[in-house]
Amino acid sequence: MAFLIGAARADFNTLKRHLQTTDGNLSVHLRKLEEAGYVEIDKSFQDRKPRTEVRLTTKGRKAFVKYLDSLSGLVR
Repeated sequence: MAFLIGAARADFNTLKRHLQTTDGNLSVHLRKLEEAGYVEIDKSFQDRKPRTEVRLTTKGRKAFVKYLDSLSGLVR
């Protein structure tokens, strides 16, 4: 969520590289975020290779900002 809030969209491999996670771990997390309505996932093919792109939804952006506000309140 933190990476996506600063990017309009990100492909699966970019997320995997920046988050330093495995394919399986990232897939599970993205599925949960999608089920919650926090991200939208677009699957397509580029040069005959599968491409997965992820973007935050408005609901996801609001939820993440609320989460950051909660953390900020705990720190104060």
